[in-house]
Amino acid sequence: MRRKLTPYLFAAPALLVFGFAVLVPALATGAFSLTEWTGFGPMEFVGLDNFLRAAQDTIFLDSFVHVGIYILVTIVLEVAVGLVLAGLLVTRRGGAPWFRVALFTPVMLPMVVVAVLWAFVYNADFGLVNALLELVGVPGGVWLGDESTALLAVCVVSGWVYAGFYMAIFYAAFAQIPSDVVEAARLDGAGEPAIFRRIKVPMIRDAVEVCLLLCVTGGFQTFDLFYVMTGGGPYNATEIPTTYLTRVVFRDGEVGYGSAMAVLMTAAVVLIGLAFMRLRRRSAR
Repeated sequence: MRRKLTPYLFAAPALLVFGFAVLVPALATGAFSLTEWTGFGPMEFVGLDNFLRAAQDTIFLDSFVHVGIYILVTIVLEVAVGLVLAGLLVTRRGGAPWFRVALFTPVMLPMVVVAVLWAFVYNADFGLVNALLELVGVPGGVWLGDESTALLAVCVVSGWVYAGFYMAIFYAAFAQIPSDVVEAARLDGAGEPAIFRRIKVPMIRDAVEVCLLLCVTGGFQTFDLFYVMTGGGPYNATEIPTTYLTRVVFRDGEVGYGSAMAVLMTAAVVLIGLAFMRLRRRSAR
């Protein structure tokens, strides 16, 4: 009997923390989503009204479009660029240490610091971007104040930060590839681009899939970069679910409606995770 209980006793502290930090808040959020509540005073049960309201809220629906665009762009700027950088470093036998450190340094910076820094870089009056464009005779722009460029500008910053993170993952994965496989391909006359595309990348397929999943789920978790750089503006052009939810709960005081949006966001992330697992199982057959 004692042997049977021993594993559960070891897991009990972690389960308690999980229940207190994850399970209880999740259940509370689900309960709040069925009410109209400002965070103070009595709650009014409204059933599924908050979910019906979310389904008709154009800003909320557009926020999913924005985060979808953000994820697609960052897959290129973060995962694809990180993969290429890792391939270059491996080909050059590790590259210069300072180069690897420089690429990974943005990952270690607090995201608020990064957001403030790049807000200055994009500044229309004295920003570095406009200054460089003026040197080559190209007119600058109001990058964070223009609806057509604000979202892409934030995506570029995210790519600058996380490309080094994915580079480190891919670099470690490439280092696990047996050297005799690569040498055999070289002896057969294969060039480095062909070796990278047809041998190295397929052999780290699992790492690529994990990085894609991290990029997608991380996109839904993004908050501080958008909140500090644009606050969801201009005219909701960079509003994503997390920033809109924060605005609804903390500025408008609609805890019930914000909880409903949180439930829908969680459901979306869970569905994406399940779809990813199913695709992996099919591809593994």
